[in-house]
Amino acid sequence: GMKTALEQTYPKAHFQRCLVHVMRNICAKVRVDDCETIMNEFKQIHQQPNEEAAIKVLHAFYDKWNRAYNHVIRNLKDIEPDLLVFYDYPKQIRASIYSTNMIESFNHVIKRKAKPKAEFPTEQSLDTFIGIQAMSYNERYFNRIHKGFSQVQDTLESYFD
Repeated sequence: GMKTALEQTYPKAHFQRCLVHVMRNICAKVRVDDCETIMNEFKQIHQQPNEEAAIKVLHAFYDKWNRAYNHVIRNLKDIEPDLLVFYDYPKQIRASIYSTNMIESFNHVIKRKAKPKAEFPTEQSLDTFIGIQAMSYNERYFNRIHKGFSQVQDTLESYFD
């Protein structure tokens, strides 16, 4: 449902699946003995110099593991358009895009600050609380430039003109 909601709210946004979470999901569905090998091969996808090379590695991954893990490969094929979106962006920031570390960091702050509250009297109070936390987080990190973004700031701004 998240992708649909994002498309409705931000129709021009690109949707990238978190490759770390995709890998965790794969590991949960394969034999323990195969997990390390599969993960090492899957990691090769986001280490390629360009999208064409990544597609070749991904399809080779499909071919190799389809017989043993057809259900896993089928699921990956279903989400394939969302796996390699980060290749549309400059190399300097790809590592920040293919995982959700920044989002998870913010979610951790929200959870930590909401935990002592136990519950909120209304949905509006929860919305207000989260809004205040988001503004506080943004103020604290406003001048922080995530690794690689300063090198490609002009390029990124041109994407959104």
